[in-house]
Amino acid sequence: MGDSQSWTATPAAAEHARSMLATAWSCAVTAEGSREEFVGTHSVTEDGRVLLQVPEDSTLVTAAICAPRGEPSAVLEFADVAPVPVRNRIRARLWLAGWFAAEEGQLAFRATRVVLRRPGGAVVVDLDDFAEARPDPLVTAEARLLTHLADCHPDAVERLTRLVEPDSLHGVVRVQPLAVDRHGLTLRIERARAHGDVRLPFHRPADDVAQLTERMHVLLGQASAAACPRPRPLQRQRADGDG
Repeated sequence: MGDSQSWTATPAAAEHARSMLATAWSCAVTAEGSREEFVGTHSVTEDGRVLLQVPEDSTLVTAAICAPRGEPSAVLEFADVAPVPVRNRIRARLWLAGWFAAEEGQLAFRATRVVLRRPGGAVVVDLDDFAEARPDPLVTAEARLLTHLADCHPDAVERLTRLVEPDSLHGVVRVQPLAVDRHGLTLRIERARAHGDVRLPFHRPADDVAQLTERMHVLLGQASAAACPRPRPLQRQRADGDG
């Protein structure tokens, strides 16, 4: 492929779902008509089962004991939150429907249905793909990488906008790095009353932070070689609606 910007792949739904599970700190569980929020209490097995440490008096324990084995007994919800302050920080949501089973002092959850909602819409994830997928290799470093880029290199972020179509930058007030994975970098383009996302694909996937650094240097080199920046002064201010 050389250094041309021809790699356009994005994370598959199963990979995105497993990446969310690998980094999510909280988990909302709906079972037996009630909803509980658990923070820092879950882990994920290699095949995608969710292990949850819950108090003995939790309604989930009753649900796990009383529900017929193999029948859906609960729904788990996870949110993918952008580490950089932008409007609408929820980048994706993940729902797992399935059943709990008591297992060595904890609850083991096996999904019978996996639904991932991204900006482009919701998709049902194939269960075999979900079990076999692995998280993106950059997922545990993403928050640190994005906040460093936003806080320490705003000039680089602005330079990258040279790779964005002019129409997408009409009325722009702020550009922030929204997401990064092995396939590319996504920028959040904010206007006075609206926002949109633009993806800058890498010329080939990055499997670690060292390769990501090289891919970013290629993008910045392409941006530097692009036409002179168009007249669009970015207002360095916090836009309304950040959350």
